[in-house]
Amino acid sequence: MAEKIQVDGEQLIARARAMIPDLASRANQQARDRRLSSETIEAMKEAGFFRVLQPKRWGGYEMSPRVFAEIQIALAEGDMSTAWVYGVLGVHPFQLALFDDRAAADVWGKDDGVLIASTYMPTGRATPVEDGFRFTGKWKFSSGSEHCDWILLGGLVGDPADGDYRTFLLPRSDYRIEDAWHVMGLKGTGSQDIVVEDVFVPAYRVHDLRAAYRDENPGWAVNSGPLYRVPFVQVFSRVVSNGCIGALQAMLDAFLAYGSKRIGTTGSPTSRDPDAQRAVTEIANAVDEMKLVLHRNFEVLEGYAERREQAPTNLRLFYKHQSSLVAERALELASKLFRSAGGHGLYETMPLGRIYSDLIAARQHVSNQSQVTARNYGAVLLGLDNPDMQV
Repeated sequence: MAEKIQVDGEQLIARARAMIPDLASRANQQARDRRLSSETIEAMKEAGFFRVLQPKRWGGYEMSPRVFAEIQIALAEGDMSTAWVYGVLGVHPFQLALFDDRAAADVWGKDDGVLIASTYMPTGRATPVEDGFRFTGKWKFSSGSEHCDWILLGGLVGDPADGDYRTFLLPRSDYRIEDAWHVMGLKGTGSQDIVVEDVFVPAYRVHDLRAAYRDENPGWAVNSGPLYRVPFVQVFSRVVSNGCIGALQAMLDAFLAYGSKRIGTTGSPTSRDPDAQRAVTEIANAVDEMKLVLHRNFEVLEGYAERREQAPTNLRLFYKHQSSLVAERALELASKLFRSAGGHGLYETMPLGRIYSDLIAARQHVSNQSQVTARNYGAVLLGLDNPDMQV
């Protein structure tokens, strides 16, 4: 275990912004291929992006989630599928830091650059045995899995009715990837199916999420920095909404370059269209607002973490709701812009349709269901008990 030479967060963000043109040029091909290219993954590895949330003692940078978010937003301005895969794979070192440290040794002992995939659907079934579990299941939506050597899988222990949900860490030899990613949006993420057939998982490679919510993580014995005291779900829920901010900015930039010169079929310039004028203003305002809320929320949560205090439940519920709102808000604004683009917006030579489809797909993620988080937060505001244990 050796610490890497530390880089500044601003350097990493600048590297991400420098990649935007290349990512934009690859976006359509990656969508057609239904996966990110090895070139894209290697570029992100070389830039150090996957080390942002990785413990220093395992070669990472152990930086703020705010740096992670800005990198993801920048990548999404080039290609939202790239940003999505970065968010999903890049956040896994955060969870691995909460495991028993023997799990990290298994993954990073020989190569601290190894990537970890995931799918947290509770479709695995685990039976307790001596020193671990027998584990079986099939999962969907494992983004970027073809570029990874390990995977985190959601599963239930014993009787599913008991709701004993945990995360199981498996090496590539213990699971199979099935090519099933034929979808309308986020095509380039390669979010394939995963199959596991009766394998043994040692107990130290299983993370009890109930412990995470009770502030009882075995990894804290060695990963004692404040980063890993930031609430688990607050970090994880943001990785499927951050990219929507960058994608919306990319759609705005593309529309401005096109719309400022476009003359509609009626002979009227788009620049004089009041609906287009209002849409671009609303989007510029929304992007600014969503970034400000993102940074404010993490700054507050990091403050609690540095003081070794748990953020109040009401605050965590509110922040979780604000994260879930991002995809829906971005999608609604994107639809206004897409309407103003006219028929030309349908062509692949324009990125508008691809970005719009990506935002539709992002809105479908379970963590971006704002109606659910609104009900949970509203219940507490109205004096009821907290119905969401995952905050």
